[in-house]
Amino acid sequence: MIAFVTTILKFKEQGEKTGWTYIVIPLDVVLKLKPGTKKSFRVKGKLDDYPVHQVALLPMGGGEFIMPLNAVIRKGIGKKQGAMLNVSLQEDNTPLTLDADMMECLADEPVALGFFKQLSNSQQHYFSKWIAGAKTDATKTKRITQAINGLANGQDFPHMLRALKNRS
Repeated sequence: MIAFVTTILKFKEQGEKTGWTYIVIPLDVVLKLKPGTKKSFRVKGKLDDYPVHQVALLPMGGGEFIMPLNAVIRKGIGKKQGAMLNVSLQEDNTPLTLDADMMECLADEPVALGFFKQLSNSQQHYFSKWIAGAKTDATKTKRITQAINGLANGQDFPHMLRALKNRS
């Protein structure tokens, strides 16, 4: 387990990352977690006392990585941009689990399933976590439908979300 202290940051204008809350994972920490990697990988550990698992670290160039802090994590740690955060991490090699309802529906849609299988594990996980994070059955059903339609149209997760936002 690698421990360090960092500041919670937020992107202003950064393409698809605009508005994201995140922490920087310094190069020396990345080298201890997964030496020589330049690709996204998953970690587990604690942010202050809040446990995290299967959280992706994303490469930002120059050897640094970031960890996006989604709404669930931000609520769990109870901190916002500018706050200091105690971080303890290790690589998480636990196999990804995908939402069973989503996979059952995808099995009935061969075009969407075929595109889904071509996506990286992290992209597949984004879809699954978004669907599993629905608070009601109605919302989950709506998200599964939106995901299958997006996948059938060849959209990865960020492209699907942008298309949904543009329709609103």
